[in-house]
Amino acid sequence: MADNIKTTINKNDRRLPWNERLSYGASDFACSFTFSLIGTYLMYFYTDVFGITAAAVGTLMLVARVIDALDGPFWGIMIDHTHTKWGRSRPYLLWFNAPFTIFTILCFTTPDLPMTWKIVWAYVTYIGIDVLYSAVNIPLTSILPSMTTNSNERVLLSTIRSLFSNFGGTLISVIALPLVTLFGGPNNPRQGFFWVAVMAASVFFVIYLVVFFNLREHVQTRQSKKALPIKTSLKALKNNWPWVIVVGLNFIYWLGMQTKGQVTLYFFKYNLDRPGLASLALFFNAVGLISVFLTPKVVTEFGKKKTILFGLGLSIVGQLILGVGAQFLNITTVIIGTIVGNFGNGFVGALIAVLLADSVDYGEWKNGVRAEGIVTSASSFTAKFGMGIGGAITGLFLSLGHYMPNKTQTPAALFSIEANYVWVPLVALVISFILILFYRLTPEKETEMTRYINAKHAREDLEDSI
Repeated sequence: MADNIKTTINKNDRRLPWNERLSYGASDFACSFTFSLIGTYLMYFYTDVFGITAAAVGTLMLVARVIDALDGPFWGIMIDHTHTKWGRSRPYLLWFNAPFTIFTILCFTTPDLPMTWKIVWAYVTYIGIDVLYSAVNIPLTSILPSMTTNSNERVLLSTIRSLFSNFGGTLISVIALPLVTLFGGPNNPRQGFFWVAVMAASVFFVIYLVVFFNLREHVQTRQSKKALPIKTSLKALKNNWPWVIVVGLNFIYWLGMQTKGQVTLYFFKYNLDRPGLASLALFFNAVGLISVFLTPKVVTEFGKKKTILFGLGLSIVGQLILGVGAQFLNITTVIIGTIVGNFGNGFVGALIAVLLADSVDYGEWKNGVRAEGIVTSASSFTAKFGMGIGGAITGLFLSLGHYMPNKTQTPAALFSIEANYVWVPLVALVISFILILFYRLTPEKETEMTRYINAKHAREDLEDSI
């Protein structure tokens, strides 16, 4: 009996082959490559290309977040209810690949319609892509605790995922505008954005097929082999304070990042009068690749909490430097602040998914329920909710500043852009830092939880085999 238990523990706690590790990373390259196009350029596309007002766009993003309040938990519950030969999370990578691909293209399609119907088109396509993004992205987080219970392996997997994600998001941010000009010429951005969307969507479709065929759910428990009732799934959240903190962090952090990201082009075009430098600033997102690469070593030395606090601290310093550059319209200072901030962001992005996976273990250890779907669905839901509120804030600020596309902006409009690019993200980062100060899941507690969970799974496997 002891040998059987040991074998099961090793199976659940094992290191994964590199084809799975790289496929897990490639999945978020595909997501970032497409969704960063939407997050960075869609508001600009709506206001300056499609001709929708900033106020209407802000309202759209707020409405989408109300829907997110339902669709995020919905996908989590669906995952917990799914039981197939492929597992719980993995099937969604196949089932919703094509729908997400199609809606990515539709978001940047500009039918010749009256203004009212343009807004209707934007609502249908944006809310559609938002809901479908949850369907393809939530499974990437929910599958992590099902791939291994090894804490170091989870950090490595999340690091690889963040490296690919950062690279994908940076790549599309840098090449999008040159490709828009290449595909549409200098005077037809509508056509240019459409073909860039087709290109990004095609990349996503192919990569997700590869990811589906390569990933496996190795941690199979008695609960994961059957559908979990909603009432049972929700028990995993009872007194799950690590989950509460990570959910709060995910929401406020991405709210700040979204307000900054989607006005990057506005800031360089109108505040600095250097639109050509927007792609360069977005290129420096790649600095985060360095910190993501260093994350496993830093975590080994200092632990997850200190590492993420260090990252948030650097991001705050970078944002303050950026604020000085914005005040004096000094491009060099703006670039320095961008580099420092992005270096800090790399540590944060690499660890959020790991903390969520740990909260799955905590829910099982504390409450006896392992519900990967409902626990980790908070990742996509709260990130998107934060990004949507950030989008609504951006639209509100631009509207209050009387922003007019492709015109010389008033001081009020310029300040509204600066507030979105500098000060809202700064406040979000400070709140995020304070939240993590209350995170107290120590390495010793993680080791205790892992031993308990592996032994529990081993006993269940042995009992089921008799």
